[in-house]
Amino acid sequence: MTLILTRSDVQAMLTMPEVIEAVRRAHADLARGEATLPAPPAMRLPGSESAFLAMAAASRPAGLAAVKLLAYMPGNLDAGLPAYRSTILTVATDDGACAALIDGAVVTRFRTAAASAVATAELARPDSRVLGLVGAGGLAYAHLEALRVVIPFERVVVWSRSTRTARRFADATGADVATTVADVVTAADVLCTLTPAKDPVVKGKWFRPGLHVNAVGAPPRPDHREIDTEGITRARVIVDSRETALHESGDVLIPWREGAIDADHFRDEIGEVVLGTKTGRSDADQITLYNSLGVGLQDLATARLLVDTARDRGLGTEIDLAS
Repeated sequence: MTLILTRSDVQAMLTMPEVIEAVRRAHADLARGEATLPAPPAMRLPGSESAFLAMAAASRPAGLAAVKLLAYMPGNLDAGLPAYRSTILTVATDDGACAALIDGAVVTRFRTAAASAVATAELARPDSRVLGLVGAGGLAYAHLEALRVVIPFERVVVWSRSTRTARRFADATGADVATTVADVVTAADVLCTLTPAKDPVVKGKWFRPGLHVNAVGAPPRPDHREIDTEGITRARVIVDSRETALHESGDVLIPWREGAIDADHFRDEIGEVVLGTKTGRSDADQITLYNSLGVGLQDLATARLLVDTARDRGLGTEIDLAS
């Protein structure tokens, strides 16, 4: 039987601490060689701005193979629809049976913030108390929830291109609204960049010693980035996946093409840091940066959690696809 989980089903089941732990385990499994994570192929329709990204992974410990098909439909905005939509398909690794079909919107938001929390726990200074957010949309709310699981922040500073959006976030969370991006960066101990930028919005000259950055928002494309070259060169860079970064991360590929860094500058993965086979932060003044593209293994880990929870609680809808 195949389990169908709608967006409301997913929203009712997920809790951030559980997703953080699932994502942490998944990256450790990848570092141990117990999971596989190919670079996702991008498919573009001729004569259209629409694009489709197939984010696949397979995990022996999870007993699943999964693919999330992410659709980027910029024309949807004119119709009042979301530009990004996604659906996750999972199959059992023992017999290939279709295990679940899951709406991807809430999963993506949770696992993205959870991955930043894993990286922050490993790379940020333990005495970090100020969280800076560049961007005040849905990912900002999710990151605030996730990062407070791993660090007891005392102050949150936010900036958005839309003052109205920033004020709404501040009213809901108690954050302080910054006038400029530089004000957020210079105030922060931990910084999350959460904008769909093509050109850098954050400059490395603003980085203070000891800062940790989660670079999250730029779409997975080699010509998009949120952090400028100086920011990347000044930081100890950790990626979610070397293979994916080499194909899709403008944040590291553009400085590499410029000759400012070599491939060794972003060779280490967060799972290796979790396992302790690679170092994370070396001292209190080091600047660290987690280059988060979002990978299919994070979707798989969250899907495993959802399937188990749904079966335990009798949630979702089961159908026989083979009937």
